[in-house]
Amino acid sequence: MGFWELLVVASMPVMQVILVGLVGAFLAGDFFGVLTADARKHMNRVVYMVFTPSLMFASLAKTITLEDIISWWFMPVNIGLTFVIGGTLGWVVVKLLRPEPHLGGLIIAMCSAGNLGNLMLIVVPAICNESRSPFGETAICRSRGLSYSSFSMALGGFYIWTHTFSLMRNSGEIHRRMVAAGGGSEKDLEAPLLPPSTGPGGEAIPSDVKLLEGKEQRNFLNRLKESALQLVEELMSPPTAAAVLGFIFGTTPWLKSLIIGAAAPFRVVYDSIKLMGNGTIPCITLILGGNLTKGIRKSKLKRSVILAVLWVKIAVLPALGIAVTQAAAKLGFLPRDPLFRYVLLLQYTIPPAMNISTMAELFDVAREECSVIFLWTYLLAALSLTVWSSVYLWILS
Repeated sequence: MGFWELLVVASMPVMQVILVGLVGAFLAGDFFGVLTADARKHMNRVVYMVFTPSLMFASLAKTITLEDIISWWFMPVNIGLTFVIGGTLGWVVVKLLRPEPHLGGLIIAMCSAGNLGNLMLIVVPAICNESRSPFGETAICRSRGLSYSSFSMALGGFYIWTHTFSLMRNSGEIHRRMVAAGGGSEKDLEAPLLPPSTGPGGEAIPSDVKLLEGKEQRNFLNRLKESALQLVEELMSPPTAAAVLGFIFGTTPWLKSLIIGAAAPFRVVYDSIKLMGNGTIPCITLILGGNLTKGIRKSKLKRSVILAVLWVKIAVLPALGIAVTQAAAKLGFLPRDPLFRYVLLLQYTIPPAMNISTMAELFDVAREECSVIFLWTYLLAALSLTVWSSVYLWILS
């Protein structure tokens, strides 16, 4: 497969995102005025509550089996490593460039959470369709590729709706505190709520040690309780709960037979869920395009931050992904199937997850900045996916 053939394959899913996003931008513009800010907010809630959970459940329940989960055990580890490595690099970008406090979570999310859903479902089977693909017969390759991609999407959704969801919610809380404080500085936000009392000369005023220890203990218990409640809330979010149900139905044959298959008594339920899930990607992309119309004018994101995120996503993360995957292969952690290794490598290469846009809209934080970063990462994704796919195919052939 030549460079230009790879360019076409890699650019198709990215171009689909860009074209649908442009439709959303036109609908949100002054000429049409259909996709207003309120309309995007309500539409986003439907995506969060209905469409995304439906997509997660439908893809998992049909394609995943218990044997797959056992034999593909390294994939959840690999996706976790993409979040850890990308999140660490994003944290370094935040510490070095020091953007506004409420943008820190967005930058870390953009560097760590990749689009493990629709891009994987399009790119991997498209590679299989090529006559010179190194992954064997087209029909078998497509079947395996769809299973790998569906598993990747479900696992990615679990990470995104726990780790990334927490990042964006914290950013929303910081933003609300900034607005309430009239745009306070990062130093003000990080200052302790109850600073130690001092005298006129700056010396500390003595206080009862036992009282202080009691307060610290209560504060620790309160923080522990809040963290536990936050974790439960994230695990009970509609997309995550749907993913868990999808795993249960997919790995339990008698449950699977109730809703999937020509003879399934409740197949109409599965078909309805799948139909609703098909609306996820178009709706998210339209919302993203609508936010872009405001983002270009209102975004306060520094160019250096945008360039740093691009550098992490396009150059650093894929290179580190090769090192991780090669090391796992040498240690015997991976199956012999080269397509499985290709999917693992691709997980380090794809642009940011579009669900970040959903969360930015949900928590009313950094919507414009989110759209601007998406614009640049997806514009460059066609070329970067092509180059890195060529490198991956050369490694695996």
